[in-house]
Order: sequence, then C-alpha cells, then structure tokens
Amino acid sequence: MTLPVFPERMNFVGERTANRVPDVVSAPCLQERQGYSAMKRLPLRLSDRRKRAVLDTVHSVLENKGRDIVSISPTATVYEAIAEMAERGIGALLVLSDRNLVGIVSERDYARKVILQGRSSKETRVEEIMTPAPITVTPGHTVDECMRIMTDNRIRHLPVMDQGELKGVVSIGDLVKAIISSQAYTIDQLHTYIRTG
Repeated sequence: MTLPVFPERMNFVGERTANRVPDVVSAPCLQERQGYSAMKRLPLRLSDRRKRAVLDTVHSVLENKGRDIVSISPTATVYEAIAEMAERGIGALLVLSDRNLVGIVSERDYARKVILQGRSSKETRVEEIMTPAPITVTPGHTVDECMRIMTDNRIRHLPVMDQGELKGVVSIGDLVKAIISSQAYTIDQLHTYIRTG
C-alpha cells in the first residue's frame, strides 16, 4: 500500500510551521504554489495594535466606561463607605469635601486599618483610614503610563483631574479591559481578513 504524500505544512501566513506569530499578516504562499494570485498584504501590524492599546488615553477609557463619580464625605463612617461600595459593586470611593478631592478609601484600607486592628466600622470615620492626597492622572495620560503608576505605587485606582477639576476615576480593571478590547478588535479584524480573502 502506497501512503499519500502531503505537501509541506505551511501556517496561515505561508511560513513553515514555527512557534511564533509573525508580526505582519500576509497572504498564504501555498496559494501561490497552486497558481492562485497572491492576496494583498493586510496593512495591520499586530505589534502596532498592541502599542495602540497601551497608548490609548485616560480620556478614551472614561468615554467608554462613563464619567460617574461615586464619592463619600470624610466624616461618614467606614460602615457607610463599605455599604456604598457593596451596593455599587466597586472597590474604592473618592473622598470629597466641598467638592474637593481630599482622599480615597478602598476595601484594602478597611481590611488593614479596621478589621486587622479590631476597630469598629460604625465608629470609625472615613478620614481616619483614607489615603489622603491620592496620586492623580490627567485625561491625557496613556493606559501604559497609568499601569506603570499603579504598579510602582501598588495602587488600584487613579482619580482623573483636569485643571483642578475632578473628571472621574480609572481602576486597574478599566485599564485591563481597554487593552483586552483592543486585542479583541485585532483578532476580529484578522478573522474578517481571512474569511473575505
């Protein structure tokens, strides 16, 4: 019995199978070998899309997530702050006094400064455990810059200020979502390119 001879395996960009994804998506060379006209190169570089994801600005992130500001007074109790976080499904609240940003309070603050110290959340005020003068960013900061700030300072939320006015807040989850959304767009573009030829 004679075994069939299969052509050399090629990956979807016409290169020999290898453990890497090429930076540029091009037409399959196998089609050229079979006499078909080569498909046009797709002018989309994967590395460019990845770079664009981290170069998106805080402004675009806020446009996608919304600019709602959930805040609490520094004189409110920690219990009220935690109840508000639970109701909203968020991990931190901005602390405002006379519309001015004076701090930020998070679930982490509650765990470390109330629970672990045996304090009562109903008798402890937000101003006693909040992080005063929090690090802020502007709408012009990029996703990459925000990620670096969060990593370097071990924080998860960044209030957004523009010329002294509070514009919103971005969390590490918002930034990760922005990057994933950009990558999903890239994948969708590649699928469309392959299907339509």
